[in-house]
Amino acid sequence: MNLLAAVGAPAELVPIATAGDAASPAGSNDDSGGVALRRDAGPAGRKGSFVHEIVRALVDGEVDLAVHSAKDLPAEDPDGVVTAAVPERADPFDVLVSRDEELAEGAALGTSSLRRRNQVLRWRPDVRVVDLRGNVDTRLRRLQDGDIDGLVLAAAGLERLGLRPPFTRRLSLDRMVPAPGQGALAVQVRADDAGALAIVRSLDHLASRDAFEAERGVVRALGADCALPLGVYAVAGNGGLRVRAAVVGSDGVAADADVTAASSPAASEATVRALLAAGAEPLLAAARES
Repeated sequence: MNLLAAVGAPAELVPIATAGDAASPAGSNDDSGGVALRRDAGPAGRKGSFVHEIVRALVDGEVDLAVHSAKDLPAEDPDGVVTAAVPERADPFDVLVSRDEELAEGAALGTSSLRRRNQVLRWRPDVRVVDLRGNVDTRLRRLQDGDIDGLVLAAAGLERLGLRPPFTRRLSLDRMVPAPGQGALAVQVRADDAGALAIVRSLDHLASRDAFEAERGVVRALGADCALPLGVYAVAGNGGLRVRAAVVGSDGVAADADVTAASSPAASEATVRALLAAGAEPLLAAARES
């Protein structure tokens, strides 16, 4: 909203009831969801939970813009819709939040993400991973109440909510490769809406866009989705992109990639080749069947 106002395009938040709202009022993701907006209006509305209903409203002309957590988007935009902008990315990393300064041996750690679960067990095989769902406040309350000893969240989710739990440590790429698109927003518009396209493209941040396209390209090539144990993180710099990626099985067996390329498509292709050469496909297949 602030970015749109800064370019002279005030917008209205449009309430949309989603399947996610009905199925899980407390929410199931820590920094996911989307926002539907109309241009040239005053403030109103609330945040949605999932992509489908918001995109439908965009396609049907009920709204002019759809803002999503980039990690929630499928690998391809639907017909008639384009991702017109990726604003500057927030912190893409995961953080470990614990009740005490150190996570003790045998501690209970909460997460609903297979990607996080498997990567945690890769470097802390001693912990007990507990399935934990709900929005950020719900998860932090479970931690405070002593139901769990620690949890893994997206740094961007805490940042956007203005929360700073006392024992919070960023997880390095060696311990936790983020979800593709984590920390980034993606703004979709109808492909034939020239006015919205002109406005939204002014919000595009080139380095964040390049990283988003590289990460999304890996997801598309592997036929993966947010339910699979795939982490991909791209960062632009020095005229190219470096991509770190990991597919980790439930038994700790992993396929890793660390590549550098001149463009987003080349980075995606090189990353996929490296992952497949390291044995990613059987790990993904096992996750799909579980």
